[in-house]
Amino acid sequence: MTPAGHGGTLAATDGPAMVMENLQQTLGEGPCLTAYRDRRPVLEHDLARAGARWPAFAPAATESGIAAIFAFPLQIGAIRLGVLDLYRDTPGPLDNLQLGEALDYAAAATTILLDLQHKAPPGGLHPQLAEAADSHRAIHQATGIVTVQASVGINEALLMLRARAYAEERPLLELAQYVVARRVTFHPEDDHHE
Repeated sequence: MTPAGHGGTLAATDGPAMVMENLQQTLGEGPCLTAYRDRRPVLEHDLARAGARWPAFAPAATESGIAAIFAFPLQIGAIRLGVLDLYRDTPGPLDNLQLGEALDYAAAATTILLDLQHKAPPGGLHPQLAEAADSHRAIHQATGIVTVQASVGINEALLMLRARAYAEERPLLELAQYVVARRVTFHPEDDHHE
């Protein structure tokens, strides 16, 4: 995570987890972003009822089979590194044992991230962390390209990019890479897709 939003996914355990992360990155909303911004866990035990909280994310994630989601910020003091998102395919809260285990996993993930960065080359990122940063960089580059192509401001360009990725049901990173490679443009008269 970055102060600007979803910075990329380091790992996803399965298809629904990847869908969940892609949706949050594409839509710019969801429990991951809320947990990071608020610096506290988000425990949404019935995602079908969370439409007011996340109007685009909740229905799309529910449609993909996610019924409950639990997001835990990875942080030590003022240092925020990211978020651990957990989900289940049935609604219901975590019991005390599950909540304790989830908090332990978040603490372990924080330790792993700090350890990875400690082993990084001076002034750089560990290769596993750099991969996620590179994906965020491609989205920023694509947003800049869209500002020129569509003659809009940066915020509107990012919204256009996200809307198109969502409408075409493709990950935001994939669309951004196509824009950077000039395989997709935001000129209506000459837009082409692969």
